[in-house]
Amino acid sequence: MLEYLLKRLILAIFTLLAILMVSYALLRMAPGDPTRSEIFGDGASAGTVSSENAGLARNSAMREKLHLDDPVPVGFWLWLKQVVRHGDFGESAVVEPGRPVTELILSRLPVTVKLNFLAILITYGIAIPVGIGSALHPGGFGDRLSGTFLFILYSLPVMWVGLLLQSLLCDGGTWAVFPLKGLSPDQPDRLSIWRLQWETLRCYALPVFCLAYGGLAGLSRYARGSMLEVIRSDYVRTARAKGAPECTVVWHHAFRNALITLITLFGGLLPSLVAGSVIVESIFNIPGMGNLSLLSLSSRDYPLQMALFCFAGALTLAGILLADLLYVAADPRIKLTGRG
Repeated sequence: MLEYLLKRLILAIFTLLAILMVSYALLRMAPGDPTRSEIFGDGASAGTVSSENAGLARNSAMREKLHLDDPVPVGFWLWLKQVVRHGDFGESAVVEPGRPVTELILSRLPVTVKLNFLAILITYGIAIPVGIGSALHPGGFGDRLSGTFLFILYSLPVMWVGLLLQSLLCDGGTWAVFPLKGLSPDQPDRLSIWRLQWETLRCYALPVFCLAYGGLAGLSRYARGSMLEVIRSDYVRTARAKGAPECTVVWHHAFRNALITLITLFGGLLPSLVAGSVIVESIFNIPGMGNLSLLSLSSRDYPLQMALFCFAGALTLAGILLADLLYVAADPRIKLTGRG
């Protein structure tokens, strides 16, 4: 196990370096740069010669700091050396100039973590029972009804669903049931503990739903397919023939073997939820990682973008490694070794 983890860690480091190198090259080759961002300003619209000179001097200093005039391989090497040497990603160039990128990300990370944690709980907590129930009664009314509903749900775009829910169920819409934006109620100091919990739940309801419904629909069908494969296996029939309770047959014998497919999907669920946070956080005006990613992209904030690419790549690799470890927990016959 230790040999396997060491091998995977070394492979993950080289993979992450490749991701960062390609990301940096694409950023540099794309039109524009931070000094031409509308947020940063270029000083050309100033009314006096002195202000124009000051703007040009500031742009020149920014280009030198970000190594924009160096070749792409040289610029990436200088950026990587700075990250390894100082242990951080530098300072934001445009979004919040002068603020450390690591501090900026850590201030937004808890919001996205809460949203995605709740979305994962809801996704697996609902999808697995629905999928198992459909597999135990294939072709029945419940199976057909859930299949039709989930396929329709899976086909709905997140942006369209979010905007529709806002127009129907949020303040200013048809039924003002949920707040329009944000994750915290107004004037929380004036609310009792239970009232504050209720208002917070209302704030989280729609964003979490928008993050979870797509994965819920897809995962439930995968759970159904996996259970259909193992529920007809010889060892399941043998367990039933021995008189084992149906609950034991389903959850101990069949479901444990069907977990392999669900664990594989879990490895890609983490980065996909974070990617989906970009749309959801923008719609509901939530100050999380998704909103920060969109802002860094529109402003061409290279240091912040590279840090976010590093975070997304590391999260994807961590999800794959976690899935490998969960394989062992689900099926003791699987052995992780450093060979092969």
